[in-house]
Amino acid sequence: MRSQADDLHTQMMQWRHDFHRYPELGFAEHRTAARVAELLRSFGAQVHEGVGGTGVVGVLNGGDGSRSIGLRADMDALAIDEENSFPHRSMHKGQMHACGHDGHTAMLLGAAKSLAENRDYHGTAVFIFQPAEEHGRGALAMIDDGLFDRFPVDAVYGMHNMPSLATGHFAICPGPIMACEDNFEIVIHGKGGHSALPQLTIDPIAIGAEIVTALRTLATRTLDPVESGIVSVTDFSVDATRNVVPEKVVLRGDTRSFTAALQQHIETTMERIVSGICTAHGVTYQFEYTHEFAATVNSTREAGIAAKVAHECVSADKIDAACKPIMASEDFGFMLQQKAGCYVLLGNGGEHPGGCGLHSAHYDFNDDILSTGARFWTLLVRSQLVR
Repeated sequence: MRSQADDLHTQMMQWRHDFHRYPELGFAEHRTAARVAELLRSFGAQVHEGVGGTGVVGVLNGGDGSRSIGLRADMDALAIDEENSFPHRSMHKGQMHACGHDGHTAMLLGAAKSLAENRDYHGTAVFIFQPAEEHGRGALAMIDDGLFDRFPVDAVYGMHNMPSLATGHFAICPGPIMACEDNFEIVIHGKGGHSALPQLTIDPIAIGAEIVTALRTLATRTLDPVESGIVSVTDFSVDATRNVVPEKVVLRGDTRSFTAALQQHIETTMERIVSGICTAHGVTYQFEYTHEFAATVNSTREAGIAAKVAHECVSADKIDAACKPIMASEDFGFMLQQKAGCYVLLGNGGEHPGGCGLHSAHYDFNDDILSTGARFWTLLVRSQLVR
């Protein structure tokens, strides 16, 4: 058993390093998807390619049970130039696995291999390899392509590594665990002119600055203090030169929250603030607000199941079954709008080489947690697919 586990760990490392060397951006994961499909077939799984673009679904049946469970991993990389020097660094300039999706894919493949070799469960395990998570489009693409109609599941689970969590530790909670993300763009149309004649202009820079200041009070003065919401202006753009008052200013940014009601409140209040300030200054504006990521909200029952399975993987002191939600976003939330399920965080640690934050040019997935993640998946399937 130990020898088999060591062999599987070595294989997962090899797969992970290969995926890391050849990262691919969302909906362009052609090599990655082909390799995933090839491995799944070699395990004996039924394989379905091109689901939602470049998504891959593998299916394993065990015994005569009627229950089914979905396990999801993301495959896409980020548009970042890698600054690591280890042998498995990215070979694709401007593309990098800076979020650990290479590790997520390898762990789920490891679980599929283990479950294919020992079909001591009764039901159907559905392995979902999703494209384009980073921009929040992949989950919806697979769902729109009939993911849960073609591959019905009773519940769906996802997992993400977390560098701020100690190596091999689990963090789980019922209810919201990650926030939704909405994006906005505000265009202010002023009246340009020479900076020496300000009385003949309507300065959109001053108006934009006033809006930025007002939006900072939206979260602190219009939301219930016990609720969580963030409004961030992250881009203040103007096409101008030093002695010219410009014609327009563009503000961009994002907002984050955990509930649909709060999401709607932020959008409505934001436009009211922009409208009021622009009207007061006699200028026109354009306001665009888009919903990019749904909040990731765990089902209470499935969160309890995930915590129980985590206890079979590691000691109790390595599990936080009531962790605090985080304001980052994850498009697995769209799957949880369709099915009951749970999103689990697995500690990637900060002590290993490459143990910095996600989306860093120096990041690397911690190979030490590959076996922990794969074991969690296999135990989860066996615990749920019983007679």
